[in-house]
Amino acid sequence: MHQRPIVGSQVIRQFVYARAAVCPRSAQLASLVMPWVDTEVMSLFLAHVSCEFKDVHCLMFLHGAGWHNAKELRVPNNMTLLFLPPYSPELNLVEHIWEHLRENYFGNQSFDSLDEVQDTLFSALRTIGQDYHLVSSLTYFDWINTLPLMSN
Repeated sequence: MHQRPIVGSQVIRQFVYARAAVCPRSAQLASLVMPWVDTEVMSLFLAHVSCEFKDVHCLMFLHGAGWHNAKELRVPNNMTLLFLPPYSPELNLVEHIWEHLRENYFGNQSFDSLDEVQDTLFSALRTIGQDYHLVSSLTYFDWINTLPLMSN
């Protein structure tokens, strides 16, 4: 009779949460990395994006997580939230940034600590954010030209 060997192990998971917003027309990227996610963090992120894009009205597409539409969420005056249909991540422009990040900075790697993950994440977001051509190529789709320009 075959027996499986018993091997002691412990799986420890640590998390860090990155949020990003992109303006496909200007190819500007704003991001915030936090140790957790909830309504308060989402409010902080919206305030951060509002400051980064202070001279324009932001139309932000969201996928409808609980903290995206909580009644306590503070939405800046220069921002409108638009919820995407369920199960349609391809419509969220930032998903294309995350896909590029996973494929080019995190794929086929293992990290010894959460600090290493964060360092890679910070470096990747900084590099991507400085490459306007890349951001535009990942996020500026033809349908965006059908949206009216909004002003404050």
